[in-house]
Amino acid sequence: MIYTVTLNPTIDYIVRMSNLCPGITNRSDSEEFYFGGKGINVSQVLSELDLPSTALGFIAGFTGDAIASGIGNDKIHTEFIRLEKGFSRINIKLKADGETEINGQGPDIPAEALEQLMQKLDELRDGDVLVLAGSIPKTLPDDVYERMIDRVAGKDVMIVVDATKQLLINSLKNHPFVIKPNRQELSEIFHTEVKDAADVEKYARKLQEMGARNVIVSLGGEGAMLVDETGAVHQQGTLKQPVINTVGAGDSMVAGFVAGYIKTKDYGYALKLGSACGNATSFLPGLATRAKIDEVLEQL
Repeated sequence: MIYTVTLNPTIDYIVRMSNLCPGITNRSDSEEFYFGGKGINVSQVLSELDLPSTALGFIAGFTGDAIASGIGNDKIHTEFIRLEKGFSRINIKLKADGETEINGQGPDIPAEALEQLMQKLDELRDGDVLVLAGSIPKTLPDDVYERMIDRVAGKDVMIVVDATKQLLINSLKNHPFVIKPNRQELSEIFHTEVKDAADVEKYARKLQEMGARNVIVSLGGEGAMLVDETGAVHQQGTLKQPVINTVGAGDSMVAGFVAGYIKTKDYGYALKLGSACGNATSFLPGLATRAKIDEVLEQL
């Protein structure tokens, strides 16, 4: 079973208008909403690839109820910890002349709720996959990902970490199966400008020296590079189509890579499927659909 962890799920509320005038009443041209958070995004794309997963994390209030009911299906089993106070956040994304985002904070998470989540991790067994994705709420300790990985130590669990800066660095001592920084994050980690493919490979290998088994570096419009645990380097380009949406593209890549590796144990194919999923999301208003993934995969 694949388990995804989303510590601060969200409802993304998208508002589109021709222009935004501060200080007066504005009216939208259209609106839409999506249930998200990085781990949830991974689960939803895995569902499109016919792989079941269990979504873990915290929900609260009426928005939390909407998230749990909105993503649950025959491929996504939800086992969220329900908090007694607060409500799951709403992120507002205003798309007018440019794009303005207002991200909510989310509910406070007490220590006893965190322990409930940890107990759910005790149920993981050999052969399971644990995906830790996204930032952490301010009320959780900075070492929460480390503690989660420690909780499954001693079991043959495939650990996937898609996080930034210190959260990512702190996970490396536990030798995660795969991590996925982007070029900017790679630059921030090593306090340098990562300019070209040679730099990407150099610093990806440094992350391997620090503990990661496989390193995917997403490069935006230039595609992605994977340095795998055998030392081989794989590169994958992108399709040249209009980009509609970038939210969830990285999470889609994670889902595709995990699915591709589980199905074939082939790192090259896993990167290709991951790239197809990331591309598919960027070409759609929401997350990748199976039809779009298949279309992109055929053209890559």
